[in-house]
Amino acid sequence: MFADFHLSPLRDPRDQVTEKMRYSKESLVSKCLMDEVGFPEGGGKAWLVVFGSWCALFSSLGIMNTMGAFQEHISSHQLQHLDVSIVGWIFSLYAFLTFGVGLFVGPVFDTYGPRYLVISGSILVVLSMTLVGYCTELWHFIMCFSILGGVGSALLFSPSIAIVGHYFNKRRGTATGIATTGGAFGGIVYPLILQVLIPKIGFSWTTKVIAGISLMLCLFANIFIKGRLPPSPDANARPDIRILARPAFATTVLGVFLLEFALFVPLTYVTSYSLAQGFSPTFSFLVLPILNLGSVFGRWLPGFIADKIGRFNTAVIAIILTVAAVLGVWLPVGNTKPGLVIFALLFGFASGSNISLTPVCVSQLCSIENYGRYYSTCFSIVSLGCLTGVPIAGRILDVGNGSYGGLIFFVGLVYAGGLIAFLWARLIATGLKLGVKY
Repeated sequence: MFADFHLSPLRDPRDQVTEKMRYSKESLVSKCLMDEVGFPEGGGKAWLVVFGSWCALFSSLGIMNTMGAFQEHISSHQLQHLDVSIVGWIFSLYAFLTFGVGLFVGPVFDTYGPRYLVISGSILVVLSMTLVGYCTELWHFIMCFSILGGVGSALLFSPSIAIVGHYFNKRRGTATGIATTGGAFGGIVYPLILQVLIPKIGFSWTTKVIAGISLMLCLFANIFIKGRLPPSPDANARPDIRILARPAFATTVLGVFLLEFALFVPLTYVTSYSLAQGFSPTFSFLVLPILNLGSVFGRWLPGFIADKIGRFNTAVIAIILTVAAVLGVWLPVGNTKPGLVIFALLFGFASGSNISLTPVCVSQLCSIENYGRYYSTCFSIVSLGCLTGVPIAGRILDVGNGSYGGLIFFVGLVYAGGLIAFLWARLIATGLKLGVKY
């Protein structure tokens, strides 16, 4: 999965064994290298694939970026009798499955290509949004939203990111960034749909409208997402904890874990936070679309910059901005409308690089034929952060009797830890050479 990423001088000792086996094993990426199969780096077909990925990510990550709106409605209506931390498990399980199931999607993608994965994911995502409108109990939401939606999103998300690597190499950061803006646009459109339509037609029919939009977009995804390279049954995309012995990789995994652990807390609770500050429901429901508006640029621009100055360099800059947004804006002045809008835009922009940059940062730490193994190992660990972050934040809210100060400070500290980890990983890889493109 995602096997054809950037070559790096950092080599696992076992990579040397893999290098000797390349000519006998004929893996997907080895064929590209031996036969000198180039990357199109553009053209009509390549950009249509990016558009297909954009549509798939609109339908999958768009729901993920709307969790705050769903959380606020469900917590104040269907599940108002439950603690915030308990309701949070619905959304943490969704995020966990989106990344966790992707570990099993990798080998299927490498062996059979994207077609059946995208079809299956489309069906599950549309079915999830159709059924969630009928949910009234916690286990209903876990089955329909978390499990059906999470697995469906994984089946769409993983191949949509991977397929971009079939067509782009030097411009991969830019192309991946453009594709991932689909999730940000979904995070703008879907909360607005919930805000406008729920008072008029109810929650059940509103989710059906979202399901209809997802169905249309998934049709485009199935039409335009096409594999360019032959299947590779020999590709190794299974997690392997032994490669955590590499300090640069282990530190990067820690950094990604902390970023994803913290990311879903603002996405889930920013709407509830706004209401708790006394702002109107109309404004509160606009905060999440504003955040995702910033994320549109935060997913595309860092990818473009990363192709110029280096992926780790760009990631470090983005994380610094994220820490500044949380501790420098949200914590002191988030209780004012201007402060909350500035936080939403800055945080959306800075954190938008999580999805677009972390895969290419991992790819920089290994040889291209081993990328699937490194990626799956990383996100098998990161998915645990997705599972626990939101409930822990909810518990902080419960203990603080609804005060968000502790939650915000907690998010800021976790992001600061992610920054230290990424800086340390870059230091291990390049030393104190600040001007190195890495």
